[in-house]
Amino acid sequence: MEQKVYRVALAGNPNVGKSTVFNALTGMHQHTGNWAGKTVACAQGAFVFHMKHFQLIDLPGTYSLRANSEEERVAQEALYSGQADAVIVVCDACCLERNLLLALQIMELCQHVLLCVNLMDEARERGIAVNLQQLSATLGIPAVGISARNGEMEPVLEALERVLHTPEAERRCVQYCEAIESRLQVLSNMLAEQPLPFPPRWAALRLLEQDEAIRVQIPLKQYPPHVLQHISELTENLEQLGWNSEKIRDSIIQSVVEESTRIAQDCVKIPTYSDARDRRWDQILLGKSGIPFMLLLLAGMLWLTMAGANVPSELLAKGLFRLGEWLRGGLEQFDPPEWLTGVLFDGIFRTLAWVISVMLPPMAIFFPLFTLLEDAGYLPRAAFLLDAPLRKSGACGKQALTMCMGLGCNACGVTGCRIIDSPRERLIAMLTNVCMPCNGRFPLLLSLTAMFLVTGSSIMQAGILVLVIVSGAGMTFLLSRLLSGTVLRGIPSAFTLELPPYRKPQFGQVLVRSLLDRTVFVLGRACAVAAPAGLLLWMMGNIPTGGTSLLTVCANALNPIGTVLGMDGMILLAFLLGFPANEIVIPILLMGYLSQGSLTELNDLNAVREIFLAHGWTTATAICTMTFSLFHFPCSTTVWTIWKESHSLKWTAVSVLLPTLTGMILCCLIHAASVLF
Repeated sequence: MEQKVYRVALAGNPNVGKSTVFNALTGMHQHTGNWAGKTVACAQGAFVFHMKHFQLIDLPGTYSLRANSEEERVAQEALYSGQADAVIVVCDACCLERNLLLALQIMELCQHVLLCVNLMDEARERGIAVNLQQLSATLGIPAVGISARNGEMEPVLEALERVLHTPEAERRCVQYCEAIESRLQVLSNMLAEQPLPFPPRWAALRLLEQDEAIRVQIPLKQYPPHVLQHISELTENLEQLGWNSEKIRDSIIQSVVEESTRIAQDCVKIPTYSDARDRRWDQILLGKSGIPFMLLLLAGMLWLTMAGANVPSELLAKGLFRLGEWLRGGLEQFDPPEWLTGVLFDGIFRTLAWVISVMLPPMAIFFPLFTLLEDAGYLPRAAFLLDAPLRKSGACGKQALTMCMGLGCNACGVTGCRIIDSPRERLIAMLTNVCMPCNGRFPLLLSLTAMFLVTGSSIMQAGILVLVIVSGAGMTFLLSRLLSGTVLRGIPSAFTLELPPYRKPQFGQVLVRSLLDRTVFVLGRACAVAAPAGLLLWMMGNIPTGGTSLLTVCANALNPIGTVLGMDGMILLAFLLGFPANEIVIPILLMGYLSQGSLTELNDLNAVREIFLAHGWTTATAICTMTFSLFHFPCSTTVWTIWKESHSLKWTAVSVLLPTLTGMILCCLIHAASVLF
């Protein structure tokens, strides 16, 4: 006999620890964030409790079942499908009143509901007391208090088992105004006699407010004529009394808000000092000193990254190149063909060795620092500081969140644009996200800064990188303004950004999460494209064409364009061949300049600088190359993501051309200025 698998949906507002609950129950380490809209798809996992098998679906964080954004639509459709045997609604004990808005809506829709009040430890620290027994009795559903970050999941599992095997008890229903409630009771009684995939009272409420999404799913055409006529009469009667669909919807929302307020006042005791600490910090971090503090914090992170990565990078490069020579010697004992040795070691292995030695140490420092800020609750505040310039640019303030995500990976930033409600503003955010330098471009920016702009002073190097990031953000604002004022003209929308409480980061989890979810993932992706790129470059560097290599022929063909842009043909070719991943631009440059299609053993950046100087590089060349690295076409993964998200070849082409033309114009201006002055 096949084992029954119970499907359980995990719902909740953003930033209530829902993903932490998901990870604790399933053992899967889904990345958790500390801002709204981080998750935009349904993650799934499985677990077993008391010999019963469960499938857990982690719904995107949402404030309501009214689909105003992509993540809300995903959550709404998942619950509307009726496939979940139970729903766990995760709430934040520190702000239960707001979280109950979603819980009350789900209670009207779903039969088996469990309220999971998370972050009880934080509530106790703030002096907040939640009466769980009274809350459960008031709502008519089980209410369990936990601290998911401490692994306290046994009460949730036991309550979930009871919910699934206990007949539905009488639960609290939201009472609406008299005009709606009287007609709601009549219509729900009538619908109870008809085939219906939803609870009658909930379906009647949606029909009264003329929710088109529900009308599609309710088989009204199969109902007797008198039922359809009565539904029509009720809605027309409300309209005659001045209750149009918008007024009905507003009244329903107001009633839910008032109900959640009453419940919270009865079941939660909040002292006046509970959030005094957060308010004091916000006065500093969100006031006049907010922007300078953010820039200093970013500079400090970059300084730690550069100062701490130099020695490990050098040691790693030495070790990997020596390993390669040892492996080559072992292979040569079998007298292999010369081309095979060249492909494996001069092409593939040396490229991988360079990528790993250059990328791994900085990422192993930067990503944990970035994740600590995320875990502590600072990143949403950085997004808040960027909201004003974005609104002046005609874009949505939520774009600030996607810009922060783009610092790690532009493809992730593009995917995160789903949190933006307006299709026009979502498209603006996707098209301009590439202006934020991703992790793949940091090796080149770091290396050129250290080789040509500032030598020795890691503090000055960090300051220059901050200027680079600020320049990327500034160009994002300018291009957003350009798009919003031309081809994507429209009125900017407002948005609500939740500022989570400041929390002590969990250093152990942050370290593991940042290394596994970010560092290893990004490094693995870079190595996956670096290996075939190394093979291609070795072939281009070693296949003769008219007495010279194919790599040199292609670079010479691009020289006229490169000269106008203040660079050379080999630099442009490196960017073109680096389309799979920005991480391999420097290895391609070195392979091309050395004319062997392979890398030599380079112990420090001074050796790389000497190679570049020997091929005509100047400080102006470095600045133009850094500018083009900051503003050029996205990598292949980001382009593919933009196409999947926009469903448009036209806008995908714009996402490639817009930053590339911007970078070319800036490089021309920089080159002209260097020639004149």
